[in-house]
Formats: sequence, structure tokens, C-alpha cells
Amino acid sequence: MRIQFIEDGNLKRWVRVALILLGLVTMFIAYQFVPPAPFGGFLIVLGLGIAAVGGYASRAHLLKIKPFDNSYKKARDSYKVKDDEADKPK
Repeated sequence: MRIQFIEDGNLKRWVRVALILLGLVTMFIAYQFVPPAPFGGFLIVLGLGIAAVGGYASRAHLLKIKPFDNSYKKARDSYKVKDDEADKPK
């Protein structure tokens, strides 16, 4: 059994919610229990980054954008030049 995190080019709902909650919990723990030192600031920034990834993935889902899709491969292949056409002068 394989756990899949991506569905239809975007993260699944439970992954997006888990990222947001994990980021918020990390920031809360860093604020409450870690002394104000560079490590505490690093944890707050790390939590903010994790929550931001979940939030941006949720916004992309609402706008029907597929950030984790493989459609870029089709676009890249469409720009390839055939050997016959490369030798022709312009």
C-alpha cells in the first residue's frame, strides 16, 4: 500500500491541512517554550514556511492551478527542433 500525497496535480486536502497545522503548532511551541535565541527564531521561521506551503497549496486548489503536475514536460517537448528543420537557413 502506497500513501499518495498528490492528487490531480495538487496536494491532497489532508496534506494541506496537516502542513498548515504543523506550521502553526511549530510556531506556537517555539514562542511559548523555546527561549528567545537564534534557535527559537529559526523554529518560528520554519513553522511559518511550513504553514505557507500548505496555505499556498490550498489557494492553488481553489484557483484550480496544478503546481505539482507534469504538464511542463509536454511544453518542453513542443519546443524541440527536428533535425531536418535545424539545418535549414532562415
